[in-house]
Amino acid sequence: RSVRASLLTASVIPLALLIAFLSMRKFGLSANLMSLGALDFGLIVDASVVMVENFVRRVGMERGTATERQDVLRRAAFEVGRPIVFGVAIIVAVYIPIFTLEGIEGRMFRPMAFTVCAAVIGSLVLALTYVPAMASYVFGEREHASGEAHADASWLVVVHARYDRALAWALAHRSRVVVVAVALLAIALASVPFLGTEFMPKLDEGYLLIETRRIASASLPQGASISTEVERTLKRFPEVSSVVTNLGRPHEATETMALNQADVYVTFKPKAQWRERSLDRLIPKMDSALAEIPGVDYDFSAPMAMRLDEVVSGVKTALGIKIFGDSLPLLQAKAEEIRSVVAGIDGAEDVSVGIGAGAMQLEIDLDRSAIASYGLNVADVREAIEMGIGGATATEVIDGRKRFPVVVRLDALYRSTPEAVGQTLIRTPAGGTVTLAQLAHVSVVEGPEVIDHDGGQRYVVVQSNVRSRDLGGFVSDVRSAIAAKVVLPTGYYVTYGGQFENQMRATRRLMLIVPLVLLLIAGLLYASFGTVRHAFLVMLNVPFALIGGVAMLWLRGIHLNLSASVGFIALFGVAVLNGVVLISYINQLRTDGRRLVDAVREGAATRLRPVLMTALVASVGFIPMAISTSSGAEVQRPLASVVIGGLVSATLLTLLVLPTVYMWMEEWAEARTLGER
Repeated sequence: RSVRASLLTASVIPLALLIAFLSMRKFGLSANLMSLGALDFGLIVDASVVMVENFVRRVGMERGTATERQDVLRRAAFEVGRPIVFGVAIIVAVYIPIFTLEGIEGRMFRPMAFTVCAAVIGSLVLALTYVPAMASYVFGEREHASGEAHADASWLVVVHARYDRALAWALAHRSRVVVVAVALLAIALASVPFLGTEFMPKLDEGYLLIETRRIASASLPQGASISTEVERTLKRFPEVSSVVTNLGRPHEATETMALNQADVYVTFKPKAQWRERSLDRLIPKMDSALAEIPGVDYDFSAPMAMRLDEVVSGVKTALGIKIFGDSLPLLQAKAEEIRSVVAGIDGAEDVSVGIGAGAMQLEIDLDRSAIASYGLNVADVREAIEMGIGGATATEVIDGRKRFPVVVRLDALYRSTPEAVGQTLIRTPAGGTVTLAQLAHVSVVEGPEVIDHDGGQRYVVVQSNVRSRDLGGFVSDVRSAIAAKVVLPTGYYVTYGGQFENQMRATRRLMLIVPLVLLLIAGLLYASFGTVRHAFLVMLNVPFALIGGVAMLWLRGIHLNLSASVGFIALFGVAVLNGVVLISYINQLRTDGRRLVDAVREGAATRLRPVLMTALVASVGFIPMAISTSSGAEVQRPLASVVIGGLVSATLLTLLVLPTVYMWMEEWAEARTLGER
């Protein structure tokens, strides 16, 4: 019977997956890495596990004919049908915050949430229809109650015996159990601010992108020479397989890079051939080696991560500090001041100021008194300069229907230097000629290379990456240091962008939506139980599930990021489902006339197996994600780790703390009722 029950439960998985993928196609969604990774098979079969386990238990307890057996299965299905429906509804509800995410985080996680919800809803439909129908065939042959039905595995018998003793002790020492649980929760919550925060885990794409920046006046041959030296330096590392440099921008101008910028793409050998243990250890050594090349700044990133950052916020690093104002020299001076402050913060790497000056340009300063003395006006001089240097259309060449303008200007020899430009002849009204040098001062000066605008305002950006610490804590230190050490004139202000901008946007959205969803879950629980205290009791699973999730983040050295937050959201649904199944059965036993203590002990013992099974299959389903070391696994690892750790604490709460608090609350309710009478 156990084998048949397992096969019946497992058969739900492909059917639920088919429903999920058909739903995605219906709505025009494509399954990305997060969508497929979040399809935990344990989550899909949770409803069927509870249903089939109840079938196995009921069929083993009751004897009868085939007709009576069908009635047993029907009653068993109705017994757990209601809590399963409300439990799955709550699982779907906890994913609502993910649907509200915006920007890049929404594009990453919304398909995952849709896939999970579609699969879970499909599994619910199958658990209520397909599973009972198939159970009538799977359990067609009756076994005697004393036979296989009670021949539980030896390990399960041991678990039941130890759980009975543990539950009896917990019920006898309620105050200790509650105090310990609350203390653990307080410790977990108090430790959260020290975890460190970031938008997303640093993704190991298997490649490295190094952006190099030289002075704005660097020529193309100089850039090619420096790029060759950069490639030669990087190839000295035994971990490096090949290096390719992209200098400047393409012909179509899809990139905003200038000739003084270059992207260096580094590919690596298999990690089995590496001397260093990780890329985080290799990058500082590369940075030190490249620092020996003078006049070049570097930013270390990865191809996909850098492109995403650039598209979302226009900043190619983890943090971009934009200084807004009117005066370009003042903006540049304040940017340099902020750069020195940021460079002194622990964890700051690749700190640089956006290039605002450095381009050499020709400046012609007109002498209006000299122009007037020759009977000229400014327009005459400007026209001569435009024609001689910029060019003027003299005529058109007609070739059939095509017309080509003929532009006339001075030869390169007469416009390539300030002295040559100064010899440009300008005709006076009296019929004579005068040189431009007699009418203006011609010189080469350093001017702005780029003038960045955002919302119609000028700005200069200070960029920085973060290494060996969390992004949230780093930005907090940066903001405090800038506020204390940098004084901005009236009308000038600072904003913070990059990945930090994405993190703040996602955090604000979740802080607004998650409380509303918790209220929705509380409403569903109230509709299921009909009492506030039982709904509140099951809601205790939500905060107590945090204990294991936070502990797992500490054990694995993972910062609190968006992926981990999504893991907590997924965890709440499974934790609440187990609480609904347990409390519903205890209430049913009390309705059947059991004493409070007997109902609690019998209900907890009976629901031990489905609670353990749902928690175990969900945890096992996330293990591959939690231990994966392949490229891209960094995004899924926090999610899986949180769910696994949280299920451990949530299961312990469901099996020990929940019955204890339930008995406490029910005794209080009964005493209050008697007192009112």
